[in-house]
Amino acid sequence: MVKNSTAFVGIDLGDKRSNLYVLDPEGELIEETRIPTTESAFRRKFASLPPCRVAMEAGTHSRWASRLLEQLGHEVLVANPRKLRLIYGDPRKADEADAEHLARLARLDPQLLSPIRHRGPEAQAHLTVIRSRDSLVRARTLLINHVRGSVKSSGARLLACSADSFHHRVEPSIPAELQPALLPIIETIASLTAQIHAYNRQIEQLCQKRYPETQGLRAVGGVGPITSLAYVLTLDDPDRFRKSREVAPALGLVPKRDQSGDRDPQLRITKTGDSYLRRLLVGSAQYILGPFGPDCDLRRWGLKLAQRGGKNANKRAVVAVARKLAVLLHHLWVTGEVYDPFYHSHPDQTSVTQTNLLVPQPEAVCT
Repeated sequence: MVKNSTAFVGIDLGDKRSNLYVLDPEGELIEETRIPTTESAFRRKFASLPPCRVAMEAGTHSRWASRLLEQLGHEVLVANPRKLRLIYGDPRKADEADAEHLARLARLDPQLLSPIRHRGPEAQAHLTVIRSRDSLVRARTLLINHVRGSVKSSGARLLACSADSFHHRVEPSIPAELQPALLPIIETIASLTAQIHAYNRQIEQLCQKRYPETQGLRAVGGVGPITSLAYVLTLDDPDRFRKSREVAPALGLVPKRDQSGDRDPQLRITKTGDSYLRRLLVGSAQYILGPFGPDCDLRRWGLKLAQRGGKNANKRAVVAVARKLAVLLHHLWVTGEVYDPFYHSHPDQTSVTQTNLLVPQPEAVCT
């Protein structure tokens, strides 16, 4: 129990209304109510309460709600919803019951909530720049596939080209009968490409001016400005991990486990944590193992795994390299060491001092 806490509050955050369940230090119900999920309603409700321990699940509204309640002097625990089997596994799940479970867990032991910490407002705004670019890339890909599919169904084919040059190269090849329907799509693709380039410049500026630590991460082949900046902004604080090895489980890059007696089957990765950063790391791993990947210890290790054969050997090698890459990037970030691509080839040396290793490498992101 936290000192000076006079009540324990569980909040089930809804999009329009939220359920509150308030307990006293002895675990007796004080109040059960619903309030609008707005900043003004939360401020009116909690400004009049003495210091409380408040528990809520991570979600759309948890960021601003937790920040507001902390400003009002309350201790806030943002629970990891994927760890709360008591809630998501309840056969009679209900919002009112969820709020009660959160309040009682907060009263008994906060560690049962597997609390997370939201990143700061500035870091979230910068991360939104990267995610906005990703949304535009996905939208452009969808439109390009629509144009190619429409032309192919008419008996013609468009030239193979990059997404950036698509709007320049394919317009003359579009059949006349499809031009009224597809030319506006081509114009939209051109606009999206221009906006993506603008985001690329903005991300590069953020790396150089606001997050210089990304330069050391970009020394790793296949890790460019997008992956390095997303890595720094998503993890937010490297000291939250005691060891670099703890990063891979946090990003869902380790296998699940369901061991019982002599039974210990091989399962897929957990896929917990930030799915976008995990996708970027997997993309970097694919580049490292691909035909254009630079020679390094990480590439050699991954290729050996792939050569073992078996079902899905290449996919497993990619995930394994992504897992090692997540650990490597954290180590470089914390220690500030210069990346040595052949560290294990000369174990007597702890780092390489050549400055050319800090030259930014190509970004391994599909566009």
